[in-house]
Amino acid sequence: MKHTVVVIPGDGIGPDITAAARKVVDATGVEIEWVEFQAGVKAMEASGTPLPEEVIDAIKEHQVALKGPLTTPVGTGFKSINVALRREFDLYQNIRPAKSFEGVRSLYHNLDMVIFRENTEGLYSGLEHYIDSRRSAAEMIGIVTKAGCERIVRAAFEWTARQGRKKITAVHKANILKFTSGMFLDISRRVAKEYPDILFEDKIIDNMCMQMVMNPHQFDVIVTTNLFGDILSDLASGLVGGLGLAPGANIGNEHAIFEAVHGSAPDIAGMNIANPSALILAAAMMLDHLGEMDAARKVERAVANVIHDSNAVTRDLNPVNFVGTDEMASHIVEEMARLS
Repeated sequence: MKHTVVVIPGDGIGPDITAAARKVVDATGVEIEWVEFQAGVKAMEASGTPLPEEVIDAIKEHQVALKGPLTTPVGTGFKSINVALRREFDLYQNIRPAKSFEGVRSLYHNLDMVIFRENTEGLYSGLEHYIDSRRSAAEMIGIVTKAGCERIVRAAFEWTARQGRKKITAVHKANILKFTSGMFLDISRRVAKEYPDILFEDKIIDNMCMQMVMNPHQFDVIVTTNLFGDILSDLASGLVGGLGLAPGANIGNEHAIFEAVHGSAPDIAGMNIANPSALILAAAMMLDHLGEMDAARKVERAVANVIHDSNAVTRDLNPVNFVGTDEMASHIVEEMARLS
């Protein structure tokens, strides 16, 4: 079956790692028609907007996109394009795997957890403003809805059941935030009763952070609200070697965008030294979403084998004996051929 995918190379190292991901996906034999569009700094310079309407229209039409990292100016400039895309397409599921790889220096081994983060509500609702003319104080409003809580919790349980996993941990702050976090916890407990084969527990966010550092192997699938999920997913990535190995999926009822969750690293743009693993693993998640499960598993195994070998990886993974971005992708392609 032929698939059409919108590809957004992004800023900084984005074009380098996007080319690497496309090379790997093309080598799977899955027929992909790539439709490329610019967003971010390059789009801003060319058209005066970081998110041109043609990008929105293309994703509306083709429903699936693979996106490189996009720069968001800190403090000033345009707002996050990632947040804008999540809102535009109601991509309420942010799915962040955190899996350890043999050959990577990390705090823990044999770790395999997945975080389901609500992606559209909470303190990232974008409702903030100064409350006086001197801008001496600002106010932020977080919106949490019953529907928003239920759909992310149910998505986590459905995914866990399909994957044959056994446990879900709901993370909250219901002891203090009794209405917003309390609503999330109540709904999590109610939905959990519909899935008796899945072990359910809940943890308060501060205790959860401590437990993830002390004994992360006790966790399997985690579901939580927007801000907490943002923090926990980066924490989880740190446990397994960093954001260079962290893919992400943003999924709604009709559209999905897959991405590397790390930044655009403009200081090394165009130098062919960036680690492409995160975006390649995101492309594997995309293949799975498209129903190409065999190809997805092949990509994942090839990435793991190449990283384990450690002599065909970028310098962040092996600072002594390393290869470039494109070369690492080529080694992954060769490994896929060997696995066939």
